[in-house]
Amino acid sequence: MIVANGGQVNSTEAYTTRGRGPNCHGTLLLAHGAGAPADSSFMTTLAEAMADQGVTVVRFDFPYMQRRKADGRKRPPDRAEKLLTFFREQVDLAREVSKGGPLFIGGKSMGGRMASLLASEPEMEGAFSGAIGFGYPFHPPGKLDRWRTDHFPALWTKLCIIQGTRDPFGKLDEVVEHLGRNLPLVLHWLDGGNHDFQPLKSSGRTQQQLIEEAASHAARFIRGCD
Repeated sequence: MIVANGGQVNSTEAYTTRGRGPNCHGTLLLAHGAGAPADSSFMTTLAEAMADQGVTVVRFDFPYMQRRKADGRKRPPDRAEKLLTFFREQVDLAREVSKGGPLFIGGKSMGGRMASLLASEPEMEGAFSGAIGFGYPFHPPGKLDRWRTDHFPALWTKLCIIQGTRDPFGKLDEVVEHLGRNLPLVLHWLDGGNHDFQPLKSSGRTQQQLIEEAASHAARFIRGCD
């Protein structure tokens, strides 16, 4: 059972950051990427930026990441089906935090891909109101023959992807050429951002600013899906 206390809770390794301000709206269940945990700098900064937008964020560690934290040994992610099984369990638990309000799921990179896969599973229809990917891994870097978009036509809910224009997992021109102009999703581009939303120093912008921009796009998506 998840207890929302603003920090780490029970064996699910979940973290809850409550939305702030007069216009609090919605809960986002946020999964981490392949190499960094739920309490990484990126994930923490994103959760705080979403909270400033009035969205409550629940983060969690997949089992392989929990094992890594326990013994200090780096290990690759589990197979997709195991990740999805655990993600489904977290969706059920996150309803206790959302308290009947709109629940969205999403994630950074791999976590966003897993969220989009759940959003294409017929048996999950109605379990949440939409999905969000932050830095979606459209394809492995440099491998334009291995797109991870085959499930997009099966989406039963809206999918929002927020992507840096320099992301090697899917740059703007590559994605538009592959998916076409009539994209089956809501897509926002962060000018100059890489996979971690880090811009070039010459841009005069910071990663913090791009993460805040991403949070603003995500919050508007959540409010627009009522």
